Amino acid sequence: MRNHTALTTFILLGLTEDPQLQILIFVFLLITYILSVTGNLTIIFLTLVDVHLKTAMYFFLQNFSFLEISFTSACIPRFLYSILTGDRTITYNACLSQLFLIYLFAITEFFLLTTMFYDRYVAICKSLHYMNIMNHSTYKRLILGCWIITLLIIFPPFILALHLEFCDSNVIDHFFCDANPLLKVSCTDTWIIELMTLVGSVLIFIMTLVCVVVSYMYIIRIILRFPSAQQRKKAFSTCSSHIIVVSITYGSCIFVYIKPSAKDEMTINKGVTILPTSISPMLNPFIYTLRNKQVKQAFNDLVKRILLFSKH
Repeated sequence: MRNHTALTTFILLGLTEDPQLQILIFVFLLITYILSVTGNLTIIFLTLVDVHLKTAMYFFLQNFSFLEISFTSACIPRFLYSILTGDRTITYNACLSQLFLIYLFAITEFFLLTTMFYDRYVAICKSLHYMNIMNHSTYKRLILGCWIITLLIIFPPFILALHLEFCDSNVIDHFFCDANPLLKVSCTDTWIIELMTLVGSVLIFIMTLVCVVVSYMYIIRIILRFPSAQQRKKAFSTCSSHIIVVSITYGSCIFVYIKPSAKDEMTINKGVTILPTSISPMLNPFIYTLRNKQVKQAFNDLVKRILLFSKH
């Protein structure tokens, strides 16, 4: 039996062995990745340069876009390189680093989405006190809290994962180093890590989702009391983007990651993981820009300034 110190590389099987299908996957993922990075960078740039987008809501959106870029960049470029070169090997250290970063960015996203809904709750339900509650120092502390809580959650199972042994196989049936397929090929008894991961995942999903649902229930109750239909429509429009993003993020991750055991046969196709890792980061910038008048106006103003500058 070899311990993990003797293991230097893993082999990532990817999604398919079919060369033609690999080409289609490569083109699709390359396009979605470019759109994801471009779209999210645009939102970050707009929130930095436009004076009308300096509120807490857009500060959270700026950080959310950064997380989306980081999350998709942690797994998709490595997979594109693997398809392009045929090199499916990944070093032990690179694999664990990828695993750590993916979970760091993904879990932080969940807490940030919850914080964004809390911001909408304060803006609508406590509008008169919004500027006092959600001041500059408050939303910076909330962002810092999202990162700190995430680190406290992922460090214990990750430290245990550093001591895993791989004596039978180093072949990972996935296109990136995810926890479930990695635990599946380990010959170490992984029940503690699996239990910690499952309990942690369920608690994160349930706690953040309950906070989101409760916040939105209060929001709906207040909005329905508005006397004007125009006011109700405007209030709902500010929350609709968050609801769509939450539905995509929570739905895809619950569908993919919450399973009873990593060593059981995988009943969910690994291709479904494309949804949270590639498609969601691509869709989110368009959801926010197409459904948010202030962001659309800031984008239009930026385009006009660029065109005016190019003419001169």
